[in-house]
Amino acid sequence: MAEIHHLTDHKKLMFHESDGTAGTIIAVHGLTGNHKTFLHYEQGLEESYRFISYDLRGRGDSSPAENQTSIFEHTKDLLLFIKQKGIENPILMGYSMGAYICALAASEIQTAGLILLDGAGITEEKQRDLIVPSLSRLQKKYASKNDYVTQTKTIYEGLHVEWDAIVEEITNYEVHQTANGWQHKSDALVMEKDFNSFYAFKPKEVFLKINCPILLVIALGPLGQKPPLFTKETYDQSIEYAKDIQSIEVPANHYTLMFEKQPYIESKILELLNRVEKVTQ
Repeated sequence: MAEIHHLTDHKKLMFHESDGTAGTIIAVHGLTGNHKTFLHYEQGLEESYRFISYDLRGRGDSSPAENQTSIFEHTKDLLLFIKQKGIENPILMGYSMGAYICALAASEIQTAGLILLDGAGITEEKQRDLIVPSLSRLQKKYASKNDYVTQTKTIYEGLHVEWDAIVEEITNYEVHQTANGWQHKSDALVMEKDFNSFYAFKPKEVFLKINCPILLVIALGPLGQKPPLFTKETYDQSIEYAKDIQSIEVPANHYTLMFEKQPYIESKILELLNRVEKVTQ
C-alpha cells in the first residue's frame, strides 16, 4: 500500500515500500512516470529486498514541484528522504531521469550499489527532439479515464510496448479528474524544466565521486519508427570515469525496458545485488 512521507510541512512524497530484509533498494522513475513504473522489477525483488519506490514531486500523488524544478532539486528530495527514513547504504535504482537523480545522490552519500536503467549520460539535442514534442499529451483533456487509457495504449503500441495488466495499472494511476475533464497528473511545463536540467549533468564530475559498484543498462531498441532515445556514445564519459561499472546493451527500447519483463536485465541486477551482499556481510 502506498503511503505519504512528509519531507517538510509543505512537501510530501507518495511512496510504496515492501518489507524484505536483504537490503534497501530505492527506485526513482523517469520524467513523466510514477512509482508504479518499477512494478515488473519490484515483483522479482520485493520478497528479498526492502523495495521503495516513490512519486517524484510534480508527479503522481506527491506535492507539486518547485518553480525552478530540476534533477538537482529532486536529488535534494531523495537525500532528505533517505536521511529522514534512517536508511544506511541504500542501493539506488534509477530509470531515465531517475538515473540522473540516483547518480547525483550516489556521488553525495555512501551507497551499496547503483543501477542505472538507460540514463545518466550526456544529453544532446536529439533527445530534446524526441522528448519535448511528446509532452504535449500531458496538456490534453480527456472525456474519461477510459478515454485517456485507450489513447495511451495506442501510443504505447506504436512504441512496441506489449499492453498488459501492469502497463494498464501504471497508466490508470497517472491520470486524474479535473474540473475540465481527465488529465495527466504532471504538467508539461514542469516536465520540460526538468528535462532542460539534464544538460547541466556532468558525468565526469559525478562518476568520479561514486565509490559503489554500478550496473548501467543501455537500451538500443528503436522508438517505433524513431531511433533509440540514447546511444552508446551517450554513456562514454559515464563509463570512462566510473571506478567500478558494468555496462550492458539490450535490444529493448527505452519504454519496453520498463513496461515488459526483462529476464536478462533482472539476472544482471541480481548479480550486482549478490556482489553487494557479499561485500556487506
